[in-house]
Amino acid sequence: MALTLISKAFAEDTPIPSKHVLEGENVFPPLAWGGAPERTQSFALIVEDPDAPGRTFRHCGIANIPARWGALVENVDTMQEQALRFYKNDFGNARYDGPQPPSGDPPHRYVFRLAALDVPRVTLPEAAGAEAMWRTVKKHILAEASLTGTYQA
Repeated sequence: MALTLISKAFAEDTPIPSKHVLEGENVFPPLAWGGAPERTQSFALIVEDPDAPGRTFRHCGIANIPARWGALVENVDTMQEQALRFYKNDFGNARYDGPQPPSGDPPHRYVFRLAALDVPRVTLPEAAGAEAMWRTVKKHILAEASLTGTYQA
């Protein structure tokens, strides 16, 4: 069985509801997954906009998601869950910041990438960003799943 990632908020290649975009309520969307390899010791998640002007823009980075979990609840970034480690996104915030493409751009894709890891924890300096976190976890990926939503301002 392959690792899969879904959301109750949006389906693959469909618009992300305004509740989950920066100019809306900026609420982290609920995510659920299944099919993780038996050897999984933790998970990591990154949310990226590959259509951002100039370079891929990271909206969220989370590591140290416990292996026993199969979901991240809505608004997980505002909870005091000690297991999770949020890394700074490209806005400079250690939380989720939703889609915010430039006005007039065609729809952007927002890729939620979940990785099953062979290590229980990832430890990086406090100042490390989501991009650095993902570079580190890449060395430990057992399986990966993604969910892509779209948004146009």
